[in-house]
Amino acid sequence: METSRPTSPRQTQSYLMSRFEEAGIRPQTRRGQNFLIDLNLLDLLVRTADVGPQDVVLEVGTGLGALTTRLAQEAAAVVSVEIDARLQQLASEELAKAGATNVTLLSTDALQNKSTMHPAVLAAVREHLARHPGSRFKLAANLPYNVATPILANLLTADPLPVSLTATIQKELADRMIAAPGTKDYSALSIWMQALCEIAIVRVMPPQVFWPRPKVQSAIVHIVPSAAKRARLSDVEFFHTLIRDVFCHRRKLLRGVLAGCFREQLDKPAVDTLLAAEGIASEARAEELPVETLIALAENLRGRLRS
Repeated sequence: METSRPTSPRQTQSYLMSRFEEAGIRPQTRRGQNFLIDLNLLDLLVRTADVGPQDVVLEVGTGLGALTTRLAQEAAAVVSVEIDARLQQLASEELAKAGATNVTLLSTDALQNKSTMHPAVLAAVREHLARHPGSRFKLAANLPYNVATPILANLLTADPLPVSLTATIQKELADRMIAAPGTKDYSALSIWMQALCEIAIVRVMPPQVFWPRPKVQSAIVHIVPSAAKRARLSDVEFFHTLIRDVFCHRRKLLRGVLAGCFREQLDKPAVDTLLAAEGIASEARAEELPVETLIALAENLRGRLRS
């Protein structure tokens, strides 16, 4: 006997305003509560994530459950995280009305701290992966602006590792992810993401497709971690820490930054030898160097520190 599929709530601006008014609450911009009200873009996000019956999907920022229900229609299971208890209650009601029985709704912060996902979130994902042998882990979310960077960056070292991450984020953040060396947007995040992933900006979105309207443009990004790229790094955490350290002083000469960071292990002549081995000029700055050069530098440096 065929079971009925969940029906997604109509997350239009008028519907959201009505539900918020009934509950006596208002969106909290400090928590990045900007709801995507263009239903075509919600559908585009789900299509881009390519969610299917073999997928366990993590959503951060349940809101009122419009995207959650769409994901539940396609996925084996959905783990959705909402930090706001008021929204979590509204989402529970919406999901019950929609008949979305394959959703685990967590009322918590998705982050334990800036550098770590909350263990309960990953535990819930692992539980559903175990229940559905052969399933894949994906992120699909309208991410709150204030947590988008740590969520995306931290999931690249999470256990389990997602096979893809599809999300709405600030366009400024999307631009930083794909930035080229020597540009104003090139940063530690650019290098971290490009060293491990293939990244595509799928759609740029104006403020009016959200309620309340943010003051900036947004973008849907699709990020695919690459096993081949990851294999170039013998120690992913060492690379992550090194990149963050050198970009704390992005305007300074890399030679001096490395000498300061590793003063206990390397003297300046050793740093000069290290840079010369990678063809890096003594007056170079980290913000000028391509990802491949920084990966090679990190691998050489790690080898010297261990020898």
